[in-house]
Amino acid sequence: MTKDPASASSASSAPEPAAPARRAPAGAAVLREDVTEAIRGAVLEELAAVGFSRMSIEGIARRAGVGKTAVYRRWKSKLHLVLDLVGAFAADGLPVPATGSLYGDVRALLEVMSHVLRHPVASAVIPDLLVEAARNPEIADAVRGALLEGQRRLAAGIVGEAVARGELAEGVDPDRALDLAIGPLYWRQVVVRDSVPGAYLDELARSVVAGLRAA
Repeated sequence: MTKDPASASSASSAPEPAAPARRAPAGAAVLREDVTEAIRGAVLEELAAVGFSRMSIEGIARRAGVGKTAVYRRWKSKLHLVLDLVGAFAADGLPVPATGSLYGDVRALLEVMSHVLRHPVASAVIPDLLVEAARNPEIADAVRGALLEGQRRLAAGIVGEAVARGELAEGVDPDRALDLAIGPLYWRQVVVRDSVPGAYLDELARSVVAGLRAA
């Protein structure tokens, strides 16, 4: 039986039915900031209560009043969660001091790092992480990246500017600047847990400058 041409033409020109709207995947949902902050607070409480080695995602979720899924949507492991907290207090986002002198730049760096080490996150979390890093190479690499890269960038900037001004000779190792500056500061504030007055930072800055010039 022959089809009516007009009917065929009408059928061919008829608009195709619209495709059903695609639903956004569940993982694409915007993460609530209040939940994120609750989890971060729970991590600090859990670390203070049981330490890194015994800390669990279950315990963190329970303290935050959320499900484990809420934690895993934001961080893939407890290590990444803790490193995120530590990284927030590291030197990664800080500008290189620009006081116009080597002493001034070193003194400014010491002031900033002393403030960082006084923060509860740093004083409670970093020593525990360093213990774990001694046992686990993966943790050691992650901690090194979170804690050292920003500080190395600052030290390299300070040394580079000092060389450009003629205050230091070419070839001074920025890591030596970190050893001289941050080593004593960490020992006094984190290990000994002694106070660090401004006069101590002044003296330490002078010692660091002298050490770098003698290198």
